[in-house]
Amino acid sequence: MPEPLVSVVIPSYNCAAYLGAAIGSALSQSYRPIEIIVVDDGSTDGTRTAVEGFGGRVRYIRQEHAGVGAARNLGIRYAKGEFVALLDADDLWTEGKTELQMKLLFEHPEIEMVFGKMEEFYSEDLTPGERQRLRLREGQHPALAASTLLIRRSSFIRAGEFMTSWRVGEFVDWYLKAAEMGITSTVLPEVVARRRLHRSNMGTREKSSRADYARILKESLDRRRQAGTVPAQETDPGDVHEPS
Repeated sequence: MPEPLVSVVIPSYNCAAYLGAAIGSALSQSYRPIEIIVVDDGSTDGTRTAVEGFGGRVRYIRQEHAGVGAARNLGIRYAKGEFVALLDADDLWTEGKTELQMKLLFEHPEIEMVFGKMEEFYSEDLTPGERQRLRLREGQHPALAASTLLIRRSSFIRAGEFMTSWRVGEFVDWYLKAAEMGITSTVLPEVVARRRLHRSNMGTREKSSRADYARILKESLDRRRQAGTVPAQETDPGDVHEPS
């Protein structure tokens, strides 16, 4: 029997400089079959050209600028796979990422989504001075992040789409809601993604909106108090990562 299809959704907003490398890391996966969907979130750079360079191997969808959450939602609506994986346009996957995660989900049908470890690296276009100003987290660390996620499509539908009202924090919000619903997850011990540090990381662009994180955590706490429950999986919020 053929292996089930994995749909890879890559949202991109003015990230043409790094998008090709991200797509290449998805195309280099040892697991097959996969489909790759790039959602252009109203970019004004060469995003479309970067995608068209891959020909029919990548599907291109464009929307008016509405944010990463809306872009992910749109890509997943178009996805045909039984499983869905997310990749930020400036991050990279390790070659065995999808194969390792699919193997775990096959062997443990009770698990609905799987993450892995992440490591960070400086983008090659940074100057020495810029590298000093950016804080690189050394080593490998477990990461509940969009770029490390692979989830059963049915479980994503049950968890619901990403909220589009947050400027930052939509992945934290989505993950906490999924955990509160009892959607089961685990984190692989292997590195499955590499996070690029560069001049335009979202955490740098949206510093003024970082108070969203505190509001998201408070809303989660309020929901749990109201329900009289605790999350199915206790999570250190410091391990939950936003798009880079």
